[in-house]
Amino acid sequence: MLAENRTVLLSGPDIGPLEQEYVLAALRSGWVAPAGPDLDLFEREIADRVGVPHAVAVNSGTAALHLALLGIGVGPGDVVVVPTMTFAATANAVAYTGATPVFVDCDPATGNLDPDLLPGLLGEAKAVLTVDLYGSCADYDRILPAAERHGVPVIEDAAEALGARYAKSPYAKSPDKKSPYKNRAAGSFGRAAALSFNGNKIMTTSGGGMLLTADPELAARARHLATQARLPAEHYEHAEIGYNYRLSNLLAALGRAQLCRLDEMIERRRAVRDGYAKVFAHVDGVLLPGADDPAANCWLTGIVVDPERTGWPARDLAAHLAARNVETRPLFKPMHLQPVFAGARAVLSGAAEHLFRNGLALPSGSALTGSEVRRVLDDIAEFLEGHR
Repeated sequence: MLAENRTVLLSGPDIGPLEQEYVLAALRSGWVAPAGPDLDLFEREIADRVGVPHAVAVNSGTAALHLALLGIGVGPGDVVVVPTMTFAATANAVAYTGATPVFVDCDPATGNLDPDLLPGLLGEAKAVLTVDLYGSCADYDRILPAAERHGVPVIEDAAEALGARYAKSPYAKSPDKKSPYKNRAAGSFGRAAALSFNGNKIMTTSGGGMLLTADPELAARARHLATQARLPAEHYEHAEIGYNYRLSNLLAALGRAQLCRLDEMIERRRAVRDGYAKVFAHVDGVLLPGADDPAANCWLTGIVVDPERTGWPARDLAAHLAARNVETRPLFKPMHLQPVFAGARAVLSGAAEHLFRNGLALPSGSALTGSEVRRVLDDIAEFLEGHR
């Protein structure tokens, strides 16, 4: 297929010779079952990168969230606060435990959970789930102290944010006031955190995830449940229901190679984001949520369009790019609008619905070639010129 006709993907996997080398070495070692040295090393290397003592590799970020919630005792009848602006896995993991998600709206500038909407729920919540949306950390300067005052544990869904760090609350009263969380890595907040290594994430193991925590008992419990809750015996002995959540040694080898290249891949995504910032810089009515976050990993770059000011809606740009084989996607449809959660409680401001109806995610992957990036930017410039 000619390069000019090849579809430009939103966030395709970035795989090269190093990944092939690591996976081939793992195959040749004979460790093709779930356990193995690459799995142990991958857990240690991710824990060191994020700065937490314990990591448990599993087969998805969803599994990591599920295990984290079980680890803090979430179960039937409990209420868990969940950002409405997120992917379904965040809410699904709560449903797996039998608990009830209560959805909370977002900050319109970042898409992350709005701390102003939390206080009325913390008295009844068993846990608060945060989401580091599109690779920018949630507002931990305000969320964590509020949760701690009520004795409510926080679980961090950092599925999209590996490699990001926390800059500072955008709501800080004084820009000079020192944040106790500044520069901490995504994945290091709360009682536990979940990472995802799905094929479209900042780095991939094809499918996979990781639970991170400073709590050794929670980590041990997660590891036990992830291996079918098998007890140490000569035969198969099980005293409770477990899950087949382990990550394979082969996929861990792929992840180790990807981790070696993580900083390089983040910088390439940042360069793509900078290109979008320039092309839209003088367009009245277009915002890039989180673009001013210097510590984001730039997993996906999105825009939010005010059609009354631009004269065109986001869907028109999406159609223009689709006709040129450029993949885009609306920003997440809020959980309170999803049919599966119809009737769920929600504390809303309208911000998430606005982002969904007017937002568009643009190609952001580190695997994009220079010519592909130029092609997308030229296609956007062509669209904008036609709407001046």
